[in-house]
Amino acid sequence: MEYADAPIPVPHLNETALLRALVGGTADQTGEPFLRALVRNLAETMDVDIAWVTEYLPERDVLRARAMWMHDRHVEDYEHPVAGTPCEAVVRGGGMVHHPDNVLALFAHQSDIQRLRIVSYLGEALYDGDGRVIGTITVMDPRPMADDARLRGLFRLFGLRAAAELRRLAAEQSLQEREQQLARLVDGVMDAVVEVDEGLTVTQANQAASEMLGASPDRLRGMTLARLFDPAGRAAVVAAISGLETDAGRGSRRIGRQLGIRADGSQVPVDVGLTRCTHAGQSFHILILRDLAEQERAESAIRSLSDRAAYLEEELARALHHGDIIGRSAALRSVMEDIARVAPTHASVLVQGETGTGKELIARALHRGSDRRDRPFIAVNCAALPAGLIESELFGHERGAFTGAVRRRDGRFALADGGTLFLDEVGELSQEAQAKLLRVLQEGVIEPVGGSASRRVDVRIVAATHRDLTALVRSGSFREDLRYRLEVVPIRLPPLRERREDISLLATHFIAVVAKRLGRTPPLLDDAAIARLEAYDWPGNIRELEHVVERAVILGRNGRFDLERALPATPPPIGVDTVEGNIMTAAALRNLELRNLERAHERCEGRISGAGGMVELLGLPASTIASQLKAAGLKRAR
Repeated sequence: MEYADAPIPVPHLNETALLRALVGGTADQTGEPFLRALVRNLAETMDVDIAWVTEYLPERDVLRARAMWMHDRHVEDYEHPVAGTPCEAVVRGGGMVHHPDNVLALFAHQSDIQRLRIVSYLGEALYDGDGRVIGTITVMDPRPMADDARLRGLFRLFGLRAAAELRRLAAEQSLQEREQQLARLVDGVMDAVVEVDEGLTVTQANQAASEMLGASPDRLRGMTLARLFDPAGRAAVVAAISGLETDAGRGSRRIGRQLGIRADGSQVPVDVGLTRCTHAGQSFHILILRDLAEQERAESAIRSLSDRAAYLEEELARALHHGDIIGRSAALRSVMEDIARVAPTHASVLVQGETGTGKELIARALHRGSDRRDRPFIAVNCAALPAGLIESELFGHERGAFTGAVRRRDGRFALADGGTLFLDEVGELSQEAQAKLLRVLQEGVIEPVGGSASRRVDVRIVAATHRDLTALVRSGSFREDLRYRLEVVPIRLPPLRERREDISLLATHFIAVVAKRLGRTPPLLDDAAIARLEAYDWPGNIRELEHVVERAVILGRNGRFDLERALPATPPPIGVDTVEGNIMTAAALRNLELRNLERAHERCEGRISGAGGMVELLGLPASTIASQLKAAGLKRAR
């Protein structure tokens, strides 16, 4: 006979024995030892010869024993096909299947049943959180088995516990594959078992429940359900209990993640399972609670470590790309002297310089020269972040803080804790972000978006901008008090046109880097090429020089450094009368327009719209600029 969704009669007057049967022999075990103890305890409790918990392998349609007790000993490495066995009805149909007698005749073709002389069978399917069959729990005996609802009720409780452990083992395996750091945290986690009567008052609780909820079993006894969960959790449990009452064919339900309340009022996240039992016309329910706190803390820590590793990998790649500061000019030596004096301090530094001058290299040099050199260096380009995400990037966010925030995430301040945070293009911050940044600089604490708890951080700030912050303060778009906080020590980085004696060194360095990447012999940089490079004004500064050198190496033939195509003739200054004596051809005009577009692209770092974008610089519609960039093969910033 089958009891796919039958109620579970359990004797109400023997609650202590029932709970002892449920957890006895397993209180200090998890994993395979727990399952081995469970099947032995199950066999002894139900006085049967064979008890086993299996894992269902659908790809092979077999049941593999996770633990098996037979003839007073454990059996190892046992598998059995599903088809043609009493377990087939359990796996295919779900629920509970009970054959009190006559199994030998019903399955006369089944060799193992005949060999073991199995007469009675009781089995139930075990499910994962999505309702899929993941295994079975089964008892068998060479004697008839009583058709007793109490027996089936006790058996189902063992099944719930076995299913919970199988789910835990599956989750543990998945976590080990994804994040090995979590493996040690699932070891030793035990479930709490709490029994409540029809009035939703606690009548029994095991030791694990006592430890989880911070109260002795005697103190827990008599508490109402309202004391065990937060309002949402109470509502979910009450709804599940009501659902079981109205659905007479179903005796158990997984409620899922809820918040439990400890005796001291603190909260603990728990995974909740529920089963309904009846005896002598009275009903009671058993709650199985699994503590999720350590697991969630570990997952959060691993996510934070993963975020930090991703940022550090990105920063390392950028550092390797930029290399060291190169130059010997008096202007650069003055900057390096300032760095040597300022780096050992904890003072905030504002690096001011045109786009492409290498402000991030200065920030990295300040970090390397400080006692924070072994801690993280985290960089963020404030101009490249959408206005709505700047605060989240800087300060982090909690899960559900906004649409798309599916998990908690640390911001750049938290990732830079103990190290240096480089705020590039700080002049692009919104007024709201400026106010929050000022608070961090004043108080040394951050508050994630969507959160209420503050976190103290120790971060050195190095900010950079190509804009005139004094003018921004006068216009009201930048806070004066924030400027004072950032500009404790200002460092002005000269444009390349003010350090022309460094151009040949920089060009030689870039030639070597590009040639190595292309697998070529570095072309010779002759005096004529140096003179031409030094005569150019480099509005895009070092970044423009790097791109021109790369273009010249790529386009060069036979070991030549081809500046003819890489660096067109410098156009006449605006305002010069080009009609008299130097009339430009159509090709020259197109070349001039292309060069002007390239300069704008360099200066604006590919940004079309917004503050400091090419629309603002050139006074052209965004659609026109986008078309011109596409035609010129230049990439726009994303």
